[in-house]
Amino acid sequence: MQLINKKCKPCEGGIPKLTSPEIQLLNSQLKTPWTVIDDMKITRDFHFKDFLHTIIFVNKLAEIAEVEGHHPVMHVYYSKVQVELWTHAILGLSENDFIIAAKTDRMFESL
Repeated sequence: MQLINKKCKPCEGGIPKLTSPEIQLLNSQLKTPWTVIDDMKITRDFHFKDFLHTIIFVNKLAEIAEVEGHHPVMHVYYSKVQVELWTHAILGLSENDFIIAAKTDRMFESL
């Protein structure tokens, strides 16, 4: 099943972090691969023409995060949002992070 069609699973810890090969495999399934940092988190910058479009993106991503129960860190600038994903409960990456990344990418393309 494609990442875009999956639903995040609640994570309270107790599951292993993804390994480097697992991270590479899931990242390759994203339409636009995200930057992997130390096999601990993924990040991507999204650019917009103005602040209003930046905030529209932030609000839509907040809706995705609430539905999925998995929340990114967002650094908001005038015409850019840097999104960081990792699973806090395991201090590393899980499949949930790549599910949110896939849904974020699709939403960004629809703006």
